[in-house]
Formats: sequence, structure tokens, C-alpha cells
Amino acid sequence: MNTVEKIELMEEDVPPRMAEEQRIQDDVPWGIRIAAAWSWRVIMILAFIGVLIWLLSHVSLLIIPLLVAALLATLLRPLHNLFVKIRFPRVLAAISSLLVLIGLVAGLLWLVGQQLFTGFAEMATQVQEGLFELVTVAEETAAGFGVEISTDQINQGLEEGLTYVQDNSEAILGGAMSIGSTAGNILVGLVLALFTLVFFLADGRKIWDFMVFFAPGKHRPAIHGAGRRGWTALGSYMRIQVFVAAVDAVGIGVGAAILGVPLALPVAVLVFLGSFIPVVGAVVTGFVAILLALVANGLVNALFMVGVVLLVQQIESNILQPIVMGKAVKLHPLAVILAVTAGTTLLGIVGALFAVPVLAFVNRAAQYLVKEEWRSDPEAKAMERLEKEEAIKRAAEKEVQEAEEQASLANITRRLKETIPGLNPDRRAFARRGGAAAGTVTRTETQTDSTTQTGSSPRSDPQAPGESGPARSSRTQTSGSSGGETTIAGDDHPRPEDEGRRE
Repeated sequence: MNTVEKIELMEEDVPPRMAEEQRIQDDVPWGIRIAAAWSWRVIMILAFIGVLIWLLSHVSLLIIPLLVAALLATLLRPLHNLFVKIRFPRVLAAISSLLVLIGLVAGLLWLVGQQLFTGFAEMATQVQEGLFELVTVAEETAAGFGVEISTDQINQGLEEGLTYVQDNSEAILGGAMSIGSTAGNILVGLVLALFTLVFFLADGRKIWDFMVFFAPGKHRPAIHGAGRRGWTALGSYMRIQVFVAAVDAVGIGVGAAILGVPLALPVAVLVFLGSFIPVVGAVVTGFVAILLALVANGLVNALFMVGVVLLVQQIESNILQPIVMGKAVKLHPLAVILAVTAGTTLLGIVGALFAVPVLAFVNRAAQYLVKEEWRSDPEAKAMERLEKEEAIKRAAEKEVQEAEEQASLANITRRLKETIPGLNPDRRAFARRGGAAAGTVTRTETQTDSTTQTGSSPRSDPQAPGESGPARSSRTQTSGSSGGETTIAGDDHPRPEDEGRRE
């Protein structure tokens, strides 16, 4: 039989369904099968992430304050440790750190408010002149393209805008009420964040240890170490980001003051707050300074302000981010930009604010796990040793408990046997009254020589022929069981049936 015949014979033995599936497997290239295997796994991961984000969006009033408290806790940790070193209780040190933060923010807002009030009062005339200048520039630009824009058309547009506002007052009022509701949520979230911040500072380590307790015992040292490394990276990111934001604010604020742009200090504060959103924040807030320069000082001054903003951004992107931020959290600028874009797309400004901190935490924790750094981490080793000791202790306690349970069961069994004599092998069983001695059961068995029942054959009498009376067989059986004795003996007294048989 040649090879072809063997293959045909093997194909005949295979069921049709299995043969069809095998042909399909042979026809699909290996690369397509690998791509399909990867595809459904990636789809499952993306679906899980999407469902998780959708669920978290419904509890954003809880999640966002917790994230804000975590960021502020990493930022205030050095100040809290300083208060602890000077013998403050941990809770009092946390409250003191929080009061210092509130005092700094309140003072800064008061100073900015004073500047805004004074600045807007002084620049009202400049703003009006700037608006007229913008209208003139717009008319000249439109005329250069052959489009005529007159003052009457501008006034007509303003009137139409006012009419639209009046006609849609209900919708605008509804939007204002929704803004008021959002403001209420922000206030509630702020109170929750400050309250949570106190406990993050005072008992942050205990809270983390409690969370790690839910992980499997053999993985706790690695997870605990990864969380600590991620938290350290998050603190480094926050401190470096404060430094970068301060550089952006000082650069743009000083440039605006030199160029004579009004409200330079409020603009610097706005740039400082906006710089916590990497790459994008300083650009957007710098545009406010450019707009003020354009309205108050004209086009040339605005162009100089554009140059100042671009110069500060280049210093941040080419010096601060690669050298300072890169060494602190080891994030590539491209990863930062993609994280900010993704966060903004998914969650808006909240996503843009928390995207890079979350990425820094995840990146450092993942590096700790992948490189198996817990094997050389003293704290992780100590925790692993403690876990082993606790496991041995739990096993010993379990053995003691099992021994106690067995002893308790044996005690219950012994008491039952003592209570019920028939169950106790050490005590004599129940006896018949008037019979043998206590603890002895007597049974009489009489065995006749011949059987008078129908169909049975008679037996010969082994005794002498002259012996009168029936043949009796006496059998005594004695069995010892734990001190008990059973005796089976023949009865010496003749029974009535024997008398009739003898007659």
C-alpha cells in the first residue's frame, strides 16, 4: 500500500465534521489565526476598560475628590512629616498641613481678586478702545478680500444677538441652573476632598495596608512594594509639576509685566493653575495674556506677548520636561501628550488633569512588578517573612483547634457511653431478672433425638438403649467481651412436650 492509499484510508476513517474543521484550519494562514487570537483578547480588554470608565462616571462625585485628595496628600507629605518630627500628633499634623494649604490658596485668591477688581476698573477705557480698534481691523481685513462690513451691520448683529438671548431666556436659565447644580457638586466634592485629605495624611499607610490585605497572601509583598513605588513616583511628579508650573507662571507673568499687559499677576496665577495640565494648560492660559495684550495695547504688543508665551513653552518642553520631569517619573513626552489627549477625550478637563499622574503611578508600579524588584526590596522581604510566620502560626493554631475539637468529641462520646450502659464496653450489659448472675445472659436449648415434624428424618440416639427419658444435649458457650460473659446451658427440667413424647 503506497502513501496515497494510506492517506485516503485515514481520511475515510475520520468523521466528516472533523475532516471539515481540519480543512478549515489548514486553509486559514497561521498569521491570520494569531491575529484573530490577539484581536478578541484586545477587544475584551477594551470592553472591560470602557465598562469600567462608564461605571466610574456614575460615581464621579466620589472618585474625583478621592483623586484630588491623593494628589494633595503626596504634595503635602513633606510638610506633614515636618510637623510630625516636631512632636505633633499625626492627626494634628494633618490638620495643620491642611490649614497651611487653605491659607496659601485663600491669600493667593484674595490678592488675585484685588488685582482683578483694580485692573478692570483701570482698563475699562483701554478695553473699549481696543474693541473699536478690533472692529476697524476687521473692516479693513474684510475690505481687502472684497467684503464690506459697516458699523450698521455690526450694530444689527449685536441687536440680533440680544434678541436671541431674550427669545431663549428659558434655555439660558436652565443652563444657568445646571451650572448652579454643578457648582453645588463642586462644593460637596471640595469638602469631601479636604476631609479625605486629613485621613490620607494621618493614616495613609494603614489604609494602604488594609487594601493590600485583600490580595492573595503570596502576592502581597509584590503588590505592596509596587504601590509604594507608584506612590513615590506620584509624589515626585506632583513636586516637579509644581516647579514647572511656577516657572511657566513666572516667565509669562514677568513677560506680561515688562510688555505692560494689564492684570499681569492674575494672568501669572492663571498660568500656574493651568500648568498642572501638562503641555496644554500653559498654552491655553497664555492665550489669555495674548488676548489682554491685543485688547489693551494693540496688535504689536500682542505679537510680542505671543513670542513670550512660545519662549516659555520651549523652555518647558525642551529643558524642564526631558531633564527634570523625565528623571523624576521616566515618562516620554509623547506618552505625556497621548495621555493628556486620551484623558481629555474620555473625561474632559478632569481626564486631562489626572491622566499623567495616573500614568506615572501605573508606569512605576508596572516596572517594579516586571523587574521583580521586590526580591531585593528589604521592606518586601520583611513583609514576606512576616507572611510566612503568620502562615505557620495559623497552621499551628488550626492544629490546636482540631485537637481541641477531637478531645471535645471524645469527651462527649465517653459521657454518652457512661449514661447508656449498653453502649459502654467497660460496663456489664443489661441482665434478666431471676436468671443468672448480673451481666450474664442464659439461654436454654433443648435438642431432641428424633424429629416428629412431617418430612424430617429421625436421628439415632447416641445414649444406651436402656436409658429412659429423652436425649438432652447440653451446650455451654462462653464468650468474653470486655469482661462480659455469655453462657448457654441445657435445661435440667423436662418440658411438657418431652413428657408426651415419652408416653
